[in-house]
Amino acid sequence: MPCASLNTAARRVVPVIVSFATVPGRLEVTLPSIDDFTTWEPLLRLVRAGNAQSLAAPGGQVAGMVSRGAWSVPLPRRMPPPGRASQVEDMQDEFDAVNRVRSALTDDGLDSISFVVEMSSTGHTALHLLNLGPAAEVGLGPYPGSLILVEGAVPEPWRRLPDPVPGAVPAPSVDLSLLERTLRERIADATGATEAEIAAAETRLGVALPDELKVLYRVTRARWQDWGDDYAAAERVSRAVGCELFPLDELYIADAPSRPCPWRFAATEAVATSSDAAVQGMVGSPGWIAFGDNGGGDRIAIDLTPGPRGHVGQIIVLDHEQNIGASLLADSLTDMVVRERTDWYASRRADQPPLVARVNIGSLTSIEAAAHPDLEVLSIGVWDGEPLSLAPVSGLPRLRTLTAYPGTLADPLEIAKLTGLEFLELGPEEWRVLLDAGAVPSSLSAAAIEVHGNRPVLPIVAIANEILSLWDRPPIAQTILEGHLGPGV
Repeated sequence: MPCASLNTAARRVVPVIVSFATVPGRLEVTLPSIDDFTTWEPLLRLVRAGNAQSLAAPGGQVAGMVSRGAWSVPLPRRMPPPGRASQVEDMQDEFDAVNRVRSALTDDGLDSISFVVEMSSTGHTALHLLNLGPAAEVGLGPYPGSLILVEGAVPEPWRRLPDPVPGAVPAPSVDLSLLERTLRERIADATGATEAEIAAAETRLGVALPDELKVLYRVTRARWQDWGDDYAAAERVSRAVGCELFPLDELYIADAPSRPCPWRFAATEAVATSSDAAVQGMVGSPGWIAFGDNGGGDRIAIDLTPGPRGHVGQIIVLDHEQNIGASLLADSLTDMVVRERTDWYASRRADQPPLVARVNIGSLTSIEAAAHPDLEVLSIGVWDGEPLSLAPVSGLPRLRTLTAYPGTLADPLEIAKLTGLEFLELGPEEWRVLLDAGAVPSSLSAAAIEVHGNRPVLPIVAIANEILSLWDRPPIAQTILEGHLGPGV
């Protein structure tokens, strides 16, 4: 069982309220900088100026999110003068206000914070700070992302290891002498790695480097120190090899953990390898050794766990825009270098129907059409017909992911018959039905709340905390800061 208290009442999370009204003679307590009202004051003034009507409405609130790398704050954009493009200076006050909060996040060791603002006409402000904590991923805007119900859990495709291919052998094109000779002709002045440096890399990686890769690094170890920051020398090595070569100490195993992905996206993927594939359709493999980059963010790796029609030691490309799979570039490192292979052959994806099915107005038009014994992922999207029954997929042995657009299910309680679910994404109303009935599937490892439109954030957080409480997971923490901005201008 993933949890011990599925039938207990949800724990009530009591917000911490911090008031910044100074009382003479009282000892002032130094608070973490993110919990200091003055940290937020410049941003709050911008929020008030840009959302006066929303804040003045009964129950009016404004929500946003700030992280170390991005922010989502509802502020109107200033139009530049006619004939001029927008400049940084046009948003300088926003940049400054947000950077004040981002600096506080860094100081406090936090990655992100969501917030909800309530403000009276007199300037009295209640600022709700929402710290996702370890059990919730960052979501879209101020809303929480996926809820991790089982600590350390990852989606099924990220747990999958490559299949053994007993008959796989190196390609006939492997020629160590030709590879070394070609490289030395192209980069005669390169500094090669020592045997001790190669052995150290093998120890760090926990795997013996293939002979072709050893030949490559004996010719050049691709260290900036050897080039003396000479970009032309680095470019010569890249042209000679056919990619931007990593130095030995930056080689890495391109396994599944090296390709992280948020749960709500990763759970809708499926791993499959067709019988005629050269490359296995994995997230990653302990036999993929990444040694370079194509200059656009795609990794170049040597493949020691090929597909049924592949070769041991073939060269593959991991597309940085894809979560799963790799494409064949060359059947050996010799082939890549000597024949200067630059175009890769995209592997045919095998993770489509019947493994993954999407029911919506532009794809499959019924649950019956999606039902198949091999179905792993069912995603129900925008739908303009009658709500759908899940009865056709009840009892399917491999169904592990269900995502359903709000309002598309005829009876959310039918989810109780899907006993193998590890991920479930529903709208707030559907979650409310399951929670009230004590019918949240106990098999879940993660969950998500699908939010559409500008819905109040705090009720969504309350539902998220109810779900988390069923697994005794840390809740999304709420702190309320109270302060005064004075009357608006």
